[in-house]
Amino acid sequence: GRKMVVNRILVAVLLLISNNGCDAFSAQQPFFASSENNNANTESTKNTNNKALQPGDTIAVIGASGNVGKLVALRLSDTYKINGVVRDASSVQPFFEGRDNINLFECNLIEEIMKNNNDFSSSSLSPALRDANAVVICTGTTAFPTEAWSKTESTSVTSAVLKALFDNGFTVKDAISDLDSMGWNTPNNVDNKSNKYVLNVWNSMGATKKRVVMLSSIGVQRRTAMPFPILNACGVLDAKAAGEEYLKQNAKEEEYSYTIIRPGQLFGGPYDNNYYLGTLFQLDKDSDTQDVEVGQGDELLGDTLRSTLAEITAQIMEKNYATNMDFAAVNVKGQAPDVTTLQSRLGAL
Repeated sequence: GRKMVVNRILVAVLLLISNNGCDAFSAQQPFFASSENNNANTESTKNTNNKALQPGDTIAVIGASGNVGKLVALRLSDTYKINGVVRDASSVQPFFEGRDNINLFECNLIEEIMKNNNDFSSSSLSPALRDANAVVICTGTTAFPTEAWSKTESTSVTSAVLKALFDNGFTVKDAISDLDSMGWNTPNNVDNKSNKYVLNVWNSMGATKKRVVMLSSIGVQRRTAMPFPILNACGVLDAKAAGEEYLKQNAKEEEYSYTIIRPGQLFGGPYDNNYYLGTLFQLDKDSDTQDVEVGQGDELLGDTLRSTLAEITAQIMEKNYATNMDFAAVNVKGQAPDVTTLQSRLGAL
């Protein structure tokens, strides 16, 4: 009955997206808002650790070549030593020119998790995490099958999606599970398994562990409330939820603080200029939606500038704000706040 109809709709959507290379569903925020709020789990998993980062500490930025990750690495390098984890260092080296305290380390996280090897000392990720006092996780993938899911992140996925659907009787969940097992950049592999792997490798290292910041998404705690089930059709919000829960539990066990930041649909960029004064806000100075709204839990709706997300990440780490909690951050109409105003909003969380 209803379940079969829903599955057929999902199949049709998958075929449409993968065939057209459509990036419309790659956003982290759906297209229409809902007043319904099923935010039943906003409480923080508190732990007693509150070790503040100090200037000169080392931070590993996972996904430092992405549109958000490279801004995070750039901005944090104002204060800290940065170990940027990337798949291809040559793709982002020119952007970091002149930043001598940013060191790049190449690692393919999906390849590492597919090895299923618990000897983390041999992991290609280990050199980047060995001296890291904190980790920022900036990786992510699209909510629906696009080229970003392919191993090269630029190859058509149409034929492989069709085959997976056909082999599994056009059951979407099983088809995506096949793509998971093939080592694709699926939500489960990127937002769940890879994030757990990063934390496990970091736990095995000897440096003093102070903090992890994970960039997630709005809607994770509202995934049963419309319109989020649509966005979650291929499991992206489920995968993020699993990664978040693992972080909370691990932070408690290993006694470091955590923060989960929830942006909306990301916009802004591309960012080729690495020069700015003060904050990253000026990188999007032409936008008329630069004011910033933040709120604990998962209650906001809206879009988020990549430069805003990166600046917020840097501010909470430099000022030790928002420890052991999750909060949403979106941009609204208006000018960018000055540093004092932004810090006041973040400090009030």
